[in-house]
Amino acid sequence: MKREVGLFEVTMWGVGIILGAGIYVLVGEAAGIAGNSVWLSFILGAAIASLTGLSYAELSSMFPREAAEYVYVKIACRSEILAFTIGWLIILTGTMSVSTVALGFAGYFQGLLSLPIIPIAMVLIALLSYINFSGIKESTRMNVIFTFLEVFGLILIILIGVGSLGKVDLLEAPNGLLGVLSASALIFFAYVGFEDIVNIAEETRNPEKIIPKALIFSILITTCLYVLVASATVSLADWRDLGGTSSPLAFAASKALGENAFTIISLIALFATSNTVLIILVVGSRMIYGMAREGALPRILSRIDLKRGTPSLAVIAMMLSSIIFVFLGDLEFVANLTSFGAFITFAFVNISLIHLRYRELDLKRPFKVPLNIGRFPVTAFLGFLSCLFMIVQFDISVIISGSLLIVGGVVLHRLLKMR
Repeated sequence: MKREVGLFEVTMWGVGIILGAGIYVLVGEAAGIAGNSVWLSFILGAAIASLTGLSYAELSSMFPREAAEYVYVKIACRSEILAFTIGWLIILTGTMSVSTVALGFAGYFQGLLSLPIIPIAMVLIALLSYINFSGIKESTRMNVIFTFLEVFGLILIILIGVGSLGKVDLLEAPNGLLGVLSASALIFFAYVGFEDIVNIAEETRNPEKIIPKALIFSILITTCLYVLVASATVSLADWRDLGGTSSPLAFAASKALGENAFTIISLIALFATSNTVLIILVVGSRMIYGMAREGALPRILSRIDLKRGTPSLAVIAMMLSSIIFVFLGDLEFVANLTSFGAFITFAFVNISLIHLRYRELDLKRPFKVPLNIGRFPVTAFLGFLSCLFMIVQFDISVIISGSLLIVGGVVLHRLLKMR
């Protein structure tokens, strides 16, 4: 693997993957649940992400390797089957994230050209998988350009809506606190991805220092943008109307500036959502590659294309599995299932940090989370509790489906070990 990215590029990976996923796609459905208080849901999601993000920062400084979560859990819990199940869940949530955001891309595309959603999403995944295969440098260049475009789109929404701020009650919550919490469980999908940058550690210069900084910077930058955009969006359009559109930001902009604004924001949203798809495809293929190299998946998946320096077969596997989930077609359900898997993974990441504080005292820790009582990391414990709390906020169908995915991982591990 080629070490070709630095702090700026890794931070752009984090900002790019976070921004496109939620604010351009799910803010409308979240507003339909939380009402004008949807900005509070974003703050709650950011708080939970920050607690776990700090744990990732310390662990990534200790183990700057691909298949990061798999490595953390395997070393901390000394359980191969548990580590495999977490890695399996990471791959699945990654593929589901790709399909969810690709469907969001297709929703904006359909609003412009009235083409069928599923074929559009499939073509997007295939094209961006080719970019992923081409090399990390090519993927990084595209990410930086697309990230600047999506940030520009969000700033444009803020500027359009700034004159409408104060015209609506931003504390209006039609479903009360429960609605805000439920929306935050859905909105957490908007933060899923900050952790993925640890899976490009072997392609990062000086990853022990750069990865932790990039994690923190990307969460701070995106949270500020999320809160401002959410407030501007519900100020421009009624939250009831936002809940019924697949192009929420473009719809809100059109309320103030007409159809031209709808077209401009829709075009920017295409870049934002495609950027997120690209980044998840990159980090997901690196997870498959890392687990295959560790022997948890068939070793053929760890094959590297010598010319491009990318895991070619892992890229293909990520592409095909992502396309399968496109056929589910239910954006909210897939997003919730993705968030459920992320909360399970984050819970184990926080537990892994706590275990390592007592089991591996001599390990070098270039970054260490704040708020410690002796060896005990308070932020990691709070991150663990917050993940458990958010898990019970999901609908029972999501919990059952997510549990079946976990069982599937256990069964797959047994089958691979038998072979």
